[in-house]
Amino acid sequence: MAKKYSEVGSKRFSLKKLFVYLFLITGSLLSLFPFYYMFVMATRTNREINQVPPPFIPGSNVVENFQKVLSNIDFFGSMLNSFIVASAITLGTLFLCSLAGYTFAKLDFKGKNVLFVMILVTMMVPPQLGLIPQYYIITSLGWLNDLRAIIVPGLINAFGIFWMRQYIKDGVPFEIIEAARMDGCSHFRTYWNVVVPMILPAFATLGIIVFMHVWNDFLWPLVVLRDPSVHTLQVALRALNDARQVDYGMIMSGTFWATVPLIIIFLLFNRLFIQSLSEGAVKS
Repeated sequence: MAKKYSEVGSKRFSLKKLFVYLFLITGSLLSLFPFYYMFVMATRTNREINQVPPPFIPGSNVVENFQKVLSNIDFFGSMLNSFIVASAITLGTLFLCSLAGYTFAKLDFKGKNVLFVMILVTMMVPPQLGLIPQYYIITSLGWLNDLRAIIVPGLINAFGIFWMRQYIKDGVPFEIIEAARMDGCSHFRTYWNVVVPMILPAFATLGIIVFMHVWNDFLWPLVVLRDPSVHTLQVALRALNDARQVDYGMIMSGTFWATVPLIIIFLLFNRLFIQSLSEGAVKS
């Protein structure tokens, strides 16, 4: 009798596990389909894309479409500009936001909670409202058509401070901070030698989010970068959309190859990204 119940329970567990795997596989395929179809369009001509039904198998025009992209814009130069901007902002955000997060999480000073609430309130303000004041400041500094106009305003953000503060508060025991202080470590040395090695998963998560956001940013670079030599990739891709004749294959080719660096960055740091999210789930 016990063996019979065991077989029934094992069968139910297997069916449940099978359903979970099928659900995850289906969700993964649905998530990857837009990227796949973007690649399909990047390998087809306009006539093939406009067919009914549309093609779902890659074609043979991948090289020709990308050559059209290179003939219309400085693709690799713009990609280099985007990489410089995204890397600089990501590194600056990780350092400054983690330092501020450590301060709010582990140090006591007058007005700490009030200041933290004020920082959180800025997350409710639409970034478009600051467009004109930021443009005025950048113009006064003489930074138009300069990558500093994008890098400097993006070096720190409220979400990064909030994320690091929450992770450090729960992920770094206060006893370790006290032990470091008793050994004679300064606040910065405690942060650099003790806290930073313990929050690498949080670095990976915030780094991926910031890098992707900056890489895909369009509005602010479009406002302050008018010289094509300093265009970021998203601004440069705008030139491919000719109102007289839209070449969807060329546009999708440029868009697809502009997305590849984001996929590479995520694959390099996805283990720490998943570790950060799983640790947060366990703690909560």
